[in-house]
Formats: sequence, structure tokens, C-alpha cells
Amino acid sequence: QVQLVESGGSLVQPGGSLRLSCAASGIIFRINAMGWYRQAPGKQRELVAHITSGGNTDYADSVKGRFTISRDNAKNTVYLQMTSLKPEDTAVYYCVSYAGSTWSAHFGSWGQGTQVTVSS
Repeated sequence: QVQLVESGGSLVQPGGSLRLSCAASGIIFRINAMGWYRQAPGKQRELVAHITSGGNTDYADSVKGRFTISRDNAKNTVYLQMTSLKPEDTAVYYCVSYAGSTWSAHFGSWGQGTQVTVSS
């Protein structure tokens, strides 16, 4: 059974940084693309970033230059390093695995989410 467990969400001041982690089990992690999505209150879930099995990345325009997605296949973990955080980054952040090596594949499994709140 696939399990994705996010961690690292917190309350942080504007301009601050956070690193989210997503530990995966039950999948052959190194062959799957992975992604981060977020959902703010009253809004639809939206893409933040994704990474192919080969390490290619893509980002939402709203986070380009501030967020970095990476993966450690030895640890079955995908990360989201977030810097220069803004109040509009406040959301529940979800980790997702894709059923293939690129983000053109179907969604596989979702994590339970981790709350990020950016506020002074």
C-alpha cells in the first residue's frame, strides 16, 4: 500500500523559509515523478511544483525563483524548499506521486497534507 507522509509545515513570518518533506513507501520511488500541490481556504487545489524521475522540474509561476523541489531516491523522499514566503503562500501542502516517470502520467497517491501559515 502506497503511503506518502508530509512533514515540515509550520507558522512562519513573511520573508521566512521552510522545508517540507514527503516520505514515500509502497512504491518504487525512483521511477515515479513526484509533485507538491497546495490548497488555500476557499480555493481549488493548485500545482506548486513537480519533478520527474530523472530530476527535471517545473514550477507554478507564483513560486518560481522562491521554491525548489528536489528528491533523494536513497531516502524515498521528496522535498520542497520554500524561501521568501508570502502570506499568499498560506495553504495546506500536499505531496503526490504520479503513476509514471513524468508529470504527464496520472496521479497515483496523495499525502494527508501539511499546513503552512505565513503571517506576522
